[in-house]
Amino acid sequence: MEQKRLIELRKKMNKKRPSFRRVESWRYVRVKDSWRKARGIDSRTRIKSKSGVKSPSVGYRGPKKIRGLHPSGYEEVRVVTIDDLNNLNNKKHAIKISTKLGVKKRIHLIDYAQSRGFKVLNIGISQGEIDSLEAALKSSIEDLDDEDLVEDED
Repeated sequence: MEQKRLIELRKKMNKKRPSFRRVESWRYVRVKDSWRKARGIDSRTRIKSKSGVKSPSVGYRGPKKIRGLHPSGYEEVRVVTIDDLNNLNNKKHAIKISTKLGVKKRIHLIDYAQSRGFKVLNIGISQGEIDSLEAALKSSIEDLDDEDLVEDED
């Protein structure tokens, strides 16, 4: 219950948090937008003057109890093989499947994870597409068997 409240609080804080931009990135093309600490001797941002750009500080952090958690409230864990699921708890962990896996291994891993009750954060394709892929794989195997039988008869 408290965790849900803290996640909602973090959402509100994220909306109020400014987008931290590098000083004068809006002025020069060569200065990229990603944040860098201001180091000039006369920099209004370094001095933390009101007229300077907002800079990151500890006060902008989210609540400590939910820091690093996925918005769903689970702790994210990257999974490559079925063995990686053995030490995990489905009430506490949600899994992200490695993007390096192919479709066949991904489907097998998703089925196993869902049967154990894990939340899969990046299925990548809809459940309907998974079912159609499984059906296509099964039918292609059946077709191969039929063709092999026809060739043997000739």
